[in-house]
Amino acid sequence: MKNIALVGFMGTGKTTIAVLLASKLHASYVDLDEKIEEKEGMRIVDIFSHKGEAYFRKAEKDIVAEITLQEGKIIACGGGVVLDEDNIKNLKKNGVIICLEATPEVILKRTENYKHRPLLNVDDPKSKIEDMLEKRKSYYAKADYSIDTSKLSAQQVADEILSWIEG
Repeated sequence: MKNIALVGFMGTGKTTIAVLLASKLHASYVDLDEKIEEKEGMRIVDIFSHKGEAYFRKAEKDIVAEITLQEGKIIACGGGVVLDEDNIKNLKKNGVIICLEATPEVILKRTENYKHRPLLNVDDPKSKIEDMLEKRKSYYAKADYSIDTSKLSAQQVADEILSWIEG
């Protein structure tokens, strides 16, 4: 089985959907952020504050290259993984990329208690979300398939992805 990489902004359901898909497909689930934290021995928020975003992106790129050598993985990617063209190439080399989307309002609601999200620890998180979504739009468009999760249950999203994959 090819890998299935879930990309999209934080709060779009990547982790939840990846776990559901892994269960339904009897596949291994991998959370890239968890792998980075494990390898670095610190939380993402601490990597950002102590070593910076550039260091984090390099660590992320290394993990993507490592994980995508394997098969049969359901991969929950960090929201910014698509910002590096090599990550996109690696994710597509042995799999498909599915972009989970949601409206800024839904993302804000879903992430309002995420104090561990360094990119949203700002005075106006909704504006930050809108700005980041706009900047990442062309990167997310490189996905093989996209689905708006704003008004769907996790089960509905997983079913739609399965339908597309089997289609």
